[in-house]
Amino acid sequence: MVPKDKNELLKAITENYKKLTTELANIPIELTEKKELDGHSKNTLISINNLVAYLIGWGQLVLNWNYKKSKGLEIDFPETGFKWNELGLLAQKFYKDYENDDFKMLNEKLDKTTNEILKLIENKTNRELYEMTLYDKWTFGKMIQLNTSSPFKNAKNRIRKWKKIKQLK
Repeated sequence: MVPKDKNELLKAITENYKKLTTELANIPIELTEKKELDGHSKNTLISINNLVAYLIGWGQLVLNWNYKKSKGLEIDFPETGFKWNELGLLAQKFYKDYENDDFKMLNEKLDKTTNEILKLIENKTNRELYEMTLYDKWTFGKMIQLNTSSPFKNAKNRIRKWKKIKQLK
């Protein structure tokens, strides 16, 4: 289901995040740094830690877009120094940004980022989220969804697939 309003967006993020954290909760710590998942760039492998760093990175971008918009500043989409056709490079930047954080710290940062996004949404009107464009033809609500609930669902599915291969419950 693609959220069409503020309440659906809050529900989608909350539900997909809960399912993701359930999958993350029982991963043995010694497996979190092994590069065994398909990466965000073709023919690359990433670790569970990289996957969580990727989610934090996009969440922080959403918060940054909101901050810049609220201050009347120009927003470089998707991020300063990156174009939309360079998302693989941006993913690598996220891995590097959080490479010194362990699995526990990454989960704490993802939790904090997600809660900040939920608060941001709570403080917006449906009009601000779904009746005004933020970038090109995209509303802020759609941009949030594309960078939170959808990647949460994708990450959960990647982890489940990996767990199945590793024979982890």
